[in-house]
Amino acid sequence: MKRFAHSLRWALIKAAVAGTTMVALAFLIPLGLMVQQTARDRAFTAAERQAAALGPALAITTDQDAINRALASTDAGAQGRMAVHLPVPAGAPAAGDSAAPGGPTIGEGRAAAADVATAGGQGRAFTVAVPGGYALLQPVAVDTGRTAVVEVFVAESDLTRGVSTAWLVLSAVALGLVALSVLVADRMGGRIVASARRLATAARSLGAGNLAVRVPVAGKQVDGSPEELREAAHAFNAMADRVVQLLAAERELAADLSHRLRTPLTVLRLNAASLGDGDAADATRHAVAQLEREVDQIIRSARRAPEDAPAVAVGCDAAEVIRERVGFWSALAEDEGRRWQLAGAERPAPVPVQRGDLAAAVDALLGNVFRHTVVGTAFSVDVLATESSVIVLVGDAGPGYSDPAAALKRGEGHGGEGSTGLGLDIVRKLAESTGGDLALGRSAVLGGAETRLRLRTRPAEGPPARAGRRRARGALFPR
Repeated sequence: MKRFAHSLRWALIKAAVAGTTMVALAFLIPLGLMVQQTARDRAFTAAERQAAALGPALAITTDQDAINRALASTDAGAQGRMAVHLPVPAGAPAAGDSAAPGGPTIGEGRAAAADVATAGGQGRAFTVAVPGGYALLQPVAVDTGRTAVVEVFVAESDLTRGVSTAWLVLSAVALGLVALSVLVADRMGGRIVASARRLATAARSLGAGNLAVRVPVAGKQVDGSPEELREAAHAFNAMADRVVQLLAAERELAADLSHRLRTPLTVLRLNAASLGDGDAADATRHAVAQLEREVDQIIRSARRAPEDAPAVAVGCDAAEVIRERVGFWSALAEDEGRRWQLAGAERPAPVPVQRGDLAAAVDALLGNVFRHTVVGTAFSVDVLATESSVIVLVGDAGPGYSDPAAALKRGEGHGGEGSTGLGLDIVRKLAESTGGDLALGRSAVLGGAETRLRLRTRPAEGPPARAGRRRARGALFPR
């Protein structure tokens, strides 16, 4: 994953560098060439202005001293970069073109005589290459038929003045743009990589069995993440929720199927106990006990949720579940001649536990009655709903608990021969999961054992109030 994140971030950075560099070159190279051309035009324009400055003086006089003073008054003339090629004086014989300059040259001339003659003869200005730069030849008419030529030297350095600085500035701007694009790409890449890393980490954690893992889809942690990664996070969370639901449904199915075997197994165990002595009878009782332990182990494994499983909002009607389970056990009670009573289950009693978990707890309590009391012993089930809890009381007319502490230990696996070690442990864990408790005592009505299961329906706000016991109208009735 680190290599993937590293390569993804570098790919984004390289793409940003490539894109920004192309854009910078597309704009900066033409801009640099334009700056270079502007510097060249500026140099020749300045030379033309210097040459034009001597036009009025040449129009007035061709006296060498006066022209020399005018030449020295200009910047180019003072720097030795200007010369004036005068025409042949009036009345003097001229060789070749009489209009072309053929007289003395004032200043330091660099252009060839043929170029000067061409400029004077054609009457047009142009530039020629000379050692160290260029010479601008500007013809100026001094009178009718005669033309002087003003020569202005433009050094090679004048043509590139400021160009190097401009290129450096433009290069710095380009580098700055590239650096800025790298920072932006790295920041964006960091967010994308962080979102992808969270998604990959969550996927690995889910694959390792952590059903509580989820990917954040809102908040500062995911601000700036691409919409596609947010959609992937939503899809991952939906998938994880679906996995949790499927696993819970699978556990419930396994537990419910196992619950259906409890009553026939209990009948088999009681029938096996009446077989008397003998190897066949002992083998039958052993097989029934082993089968019962296996069924209880399946239920225990199915009910045991992983430690990191997310909390799922569950609930059921305790009165409905208790009516169903008591009715289920009533068939066996009728076969054994046991009187039984159910009270307080007429009204709904919602509790924050799964229906199957509560059914397993009620089965464990009623199973203990049938397992640890003789045939014909009466039992009762009372349901009491208060504002903060639902209390289930299971009492019998048996010998009762001689040692309640030992009985609770029996619930953790020390119940001796014939006990699976599951019963009271299931009930206790269910009570504690809601903030309630499990208490053992003696039944005030039937005189035997009484087990009180208290399931809290909302958090306790103070010391629990002592709930009175509500009995149904009438005495125990036979089934």
